[in-house]
Order: sequence, then C-alpha cells, then structure tokens
Amino acid sequence: MSDFPEQPTDVTVEPATPADRLDVMRVLDAAMLETDAATVDDRIDAGDVLVARSTRTDGVVGALIAVRPDPDRLHVDAVAVRRARRGRGIGSALVAAAVDRGASDPAIEVVTAEFDPELRDFYEALGFSIAADDANAGRRVGRRSA
Repeated sequence: MSDFPEQPTDVTVEPATPADRLDVMRVLDAAMLETDAATVDDRIDAGDVLVARSTRTDGVVGALIAVRPDPDRLHVDAVAVRRARRGRGIGSALVAAAVDRGASDPAIEVVTAEFDPELRDFYEALGFSIAADDANAGRRVGRRSA
C-alpha cells in the first residue's frame, strides 16, 4: 500500500470472519449505511468484507463491504468507521486494503465506489478518479485501476 496514506499503527485490517458478522452490521448501522445480513454473510464467505480491528482491544472499529457487480470490477459498497475512531486513517486503510485485494486478483481490472460529494477528497487522496453519477443525481463515482 505504498501509494496510500500510512495505515494507523493501532489497527490491523483483515478479512472478516463469520464471527465478525454482528460487529460489521453494528458498525454499518451506526453509520446509517443500509445493507442486509444476507449480503454481509455472502460477502464474508467470498472474502470481500474487511474489518479494521483495534490492536489494543481486538474489537472491530471499521468495516468495508465490497461486491463484484462485473467479473472484472470490485465495487466498494459500504465503508464505515466507529464515530469515536473517525479521522484517524482507518477508512483510508480499509479502502486501500480493498484496492490491494483487487490488484492481487488477476480478474479484477478496476475498483469503484459510489459516494456523496463531501467524500470526494477522501477518494481522490486514495487515487480514485471522480465523475458525476448521472443515474443518481448528486452522487459521485470513483474509479481506480487495480
């Protein structure tokens, strides 16, 4: 992840396990991001859910769910960090890990994300090119080669 901001030293980012399901759901729910338990279970089984885990408490402090809408595309469907831990690089570390996972999969050519305009700087700092989403007025779409 050398072209990404430095990862926080007090968290590790790793694939979620079925035991992380409830924590992932809680982090997403607290951020008011909609996802259903079946999708979370499916994506955990596929290895496309990442968690940021505190090295001090071993608790989940952030989560990212990726989906594969096309065989050559990994899409960041949701990323959230517990409110008390925001602004410390945890979200960046999660997205960077998703991009790295995409880069390590020869089938994946691009990593995408759809987000609100106020997150533009966040995704640009991670190397995403940004465009308006014509299908969803006001939203933005980011793309980054894997």
